[in-house]
Amino acid sequence: MDTQKAQDGPLVIAIDSSTTSTKAIIVDENGNIWHTAKRNIQLHTPAMDFYEHNPIRWWETTKECIGEVLSKLSSKDRERVAAIGLTHQRESFAPFSQNGKPIRNGILWLDGRATKQIRTYGSHYIHNLSGKPPGVTPGIYKIAWLKENEPEILEQAHKLVEVHGYISWNLTGKWVSSVAATDSLGLLDIRKFDYSEELLHIAGVTREQMVDLVLPGEIMEELKPELVSEWKLSKSIPVIAGLGDGQAAGLGAAAVSADIAFLNLGTAVNAGVESSEYRCDPVFRTHVSGIKGNFVFEILQSSGSYLAGWFRQSLGDPKLLGEPDPKLDNEASHIPPGCEGLVTLPYWNAVQSPYWDSVARGAVVGWRGTHSKAHMYRSILESIGFEMKFNLESIEKGTGVKLKFIRAMGGGTRSKLWRQIMADSIGLPITICSEDEISALGASIVAMAGIGAHGSTDIAHAAKHMAHFGDTIEPDLTQCERYREVAEIQHKLYPQLKNIFEQLYELSEKHPSTKPESPKSEL
Repeated sequence: MDTQKAQDGPLVIAIDSSTTSTKAIIVDENGNIWHTAKRNIQLHTPAMDFYEHNPIRWWETTKECIGEVLSKLSSKDRERVAAIGLTHQRESFAPFSQNGKPIRNGILWLDGRATKQIRTYGSHYIHNLSGKPPGVTPGIYKIAWLKENEPEILEQAHKLVEVHGYISWNLTGKWVSSVAATDSLGLLDIRKFDYSEELLHIAGVTREQMVDLVLPGEIMEELKPELVSEWKLSKSIPVIAGLGDGQAAGLGAAAVSADIAFLNLGTAVNAGVESSEYRCDPVFRTHVSGIKGNFVFEILQSSGSYLAGWFRQSLGDPKLLGEPDPKLDNEASHIPPGCEGLVTLPYWNAVQSPYWDSVARGAVVGWRGTHSKAHMYRSILESIGFEMKFNLESIEKGTGVKLKFIRAMGGGTRSKLWRQIMADSIGLPITICSEDEISALGASIVAMAGIGAHGSTDIAHAAKHMAHFGDTIEPDLTQCERYREVAEIQHKLYPQLKNIFEQLYELSEKHPSTKPESPKSEL
């Protein structure tokens, strides 16, 4: 892999519109990032467990970021810009009028309002059809919530679209998206790579209200002439169908075979592997891959870096406002594995893999007066490793292939303590991806393949050519055994507490802490 900037050949723009911000990068065919831009997106929480965006910001931030990165190119290099690639926060969606105006705020992937709909419509049959276990994240249940609570919204909607599709419409003027992006809504018959009338009916939308679909790596449409002019491009360029940010991160790590897993230590922690065959499994969810015809078996743990940040902000040094604390890391590093009998169940934001329980809660068990804040902090980090080990073993069973390597990315990789805990918990070497904007890099890989930049439209080939790596953390086998013993105890907590979580949910429904405000008031 060449780490020198390519002095000729194509450049592509890649967009990653996520939960907190939109980012744009300029990338060459060697995978080198030339320029970056970022714009924040405000998160709205109008009620408990409600998480929303003003969808206009999906496009405004995209447009501003593209304009900024292009402004940093010389006129000669601007002529080399050959395509735009896209990735996005999965499962999030909004309804739009015919002219692209949002009818209400967008509902995000982490929104937890649809527990009743999950329990009404969720089943193994729906999981097998869509690839998505019943849980908080798939859009289908929150769309069904709209059907039952705001029916006028769906009646008015010309289109109901995920983030990728709305950005595509603004770039091209065409309501079109990628199969590997729309798939996250849970409305596709995943084996057919197309919408399921049965799932659309559950959600309360029609096929006419959905965008057209193309496979990842294909051209959706050319960039609108007015944007070509505004951005001072020398020619029109294609907008390439992209994919969800999780699948994109896997491509950015060149995790393109079943023996290599990607591990994203982000706000949520997720990991996955490629598969050429479809499989439905109670532990993992299945997505359409960025590699044509493939699938990604993916595990999701919502409480990732979010949980570590929550601890630092709520219980750590208030001056740091939740940012990483070297002193806390140092104190936690001197505590032995297992935290002297303190065990955490990290379900602050419910649990996805392996139980998919939207009413599960967090728990810390084993407190003694000799335990400190550093004990709890380390216990939180360990618990995420224990969950990941169990979930990765389930993926191995799904593919029939033993994992050999982990390739990691995300903010959590900056913590040397957490990186080592994860390697020791999982028992495999973890190689750190060099690029911070790993999902955007994945989108650029798909775009480069889409224009045949490496002499081929093979996305896996482009990924191997463009990925870059840093340090590898080797597991300490002695620590692995100690962690295995603690993990066996930790895995007994959820079955013991499941009924308690149900009772707490029933109590919260009986005595709600707040009444939902009108979600439409932000627009």
